[in-house]
Amino acid sequence: MLLKRAADGNPVRVLLIGAGKFGSMYLAQARVTPGIHVAAVADLSPKLAAESLARTGWPAQQYAARTLGEAMKSGTTLLTDDAEAVIRAQGIHVVIDATGSPAAGIRHALACAEHGKHIVMVNVEADALAGPLLAQTCADAGVVYSLAYGDQPALICEMVDWARAAGFAVVGAGKGTKYLPGYHQSTPESVWGHYGFTSEQVEAGHFNAQMFNSFLDGTKSAIEMAAVANASGLTPAPEGLLFPPCGVDDLARVLRPAAAGGQLHHAGQVEVISSLERDGRPVFRDLRWGVFVSFAPSEGSQRDYVERCFKEYGLVTDPSGHYTAMYKPCHLIGLELGLSVASAVLRGEPTGSPSAWLGDVVATAKRDLRPGELLDGEGGYTVYGKLMPAADSMGCGGLPIGLAHRVKLKHAVPQGAAVRWRDVDLDLSSQAVAVRREMERCFNSAGQAGSEL
Repeated sequence: MLLKRAADGNPVRVLLIGAGKFGSMYLAQARVTPGIHVAAVADLSPKLAAESLARTGWPAQQYAARTLGEAMKSGTTLLTDDAEAVIRAQGIHVVIDATGSPAAGIRHALACAEHGKHIVMVNVEADALAGPLLAQTCADAGVVYSLAYGDQPALICEMVDWARAAGFAVVGAGKGTKYLPGYHQSTPESVWGHYGFTSEQVEAGHFNAQMFNSFLDGTKSAIEMAAVANASGLTPAPEGLLFPPCGVDDLARVLRPAAAGGQLHHAGQVEVISSLERDGRPVFRDLRWGVFVSFAPSEGSQRDYVERCFKEYGLVTDPSGHYTAMYKPCHLIGLELGLSVASAVLRGEPTGSPSAWLGDVVATAKRDLRPGELLDGEGGYTVYGKLMPAADSMGCGGLPIGLAHRVKLKHAVPQGAAVRWRDVDLDLSSQAVAVRREMERCFNSAGQAGSEL
């Protein structure tokens, strides 16, 4: 389909918003993908966007367009700091939001719905904050709202879809990460020691300490699993993510319900497994960079026959032979993003999209917090994001992590406790707050556990 678009001189025209690491990885591949034309790259710093293009092999003349019209006519690329002007313009087919800002992601998704553009939401922070409403708004406008292929949530959703379409009952699904309980208190100051990076590596890699810390302190895992829950119908455990240590050979044994000898609260659960044992030793054959789905014969199937087939074809099962698992050992984030771009425009299909509100991520105190302190959001010094069933988040009035940046505390919050809406001084007139509140009204869910088995 892409080759035909190239042959017809009608490429898929893309606006990329955000030229950081994820965006740069996409640019490296988009330049050599037939039928794709990155017509514009929008970034708050067009200079940094130009540096990303140069770093990923783009010749300078390729991104020298002065207007969007010139870019589309000549097949070159416009650099701009005005993303919304490009969304409003004619000719763009699909927008990639790779900003990482929840407020920006909400703004861009709504603009895409208004102006008839498909959107690939790399910005999982925005998806966790209000994705179900954004996806519904886009669907009502006749455009695709998609999770980003290459990022773990979309890859997990693909595996869940594969298992269900093949007639299996999904027991658990998620990803791997490096986790120890103490990481919840990690800050941008301490993060590099946990990663084992030297100061020279940090400098050479242009790494963002707060962003990297959000991966370590559990926030990013919570956000991604909320996205998976909302797109797949799987649900979190009541206590949130458990992070059991687990290697690929033990997936079927660990990722089964506790009632069957495993570590899941229920069948149909999202979970993240750790590449470290609790004493810090590495897990044998860990899945730190990968994704998994555990599954079993569906209710009503010929169980003995299916389980015998598991054995005959070499699947690793739990001791009973009933539970098994599949996994993908790695993910390539922006290098794989082109699949979402092509799927949205050419097939009209998302690579994962939220359809219910089942998981939420609540700001949780890293230490005792005092009135008057300013929360610094995802990956910062004050709070981390904890996964909760959406019904529990609503019940406790939990403040979503996506709204916990640069807001002042009105009340003290002890370490480990959820920050609540009433604990902070929020601008209730902001678009992000209004959209989140509307999402809660439209999608408030009982958050019942999955019952596929």
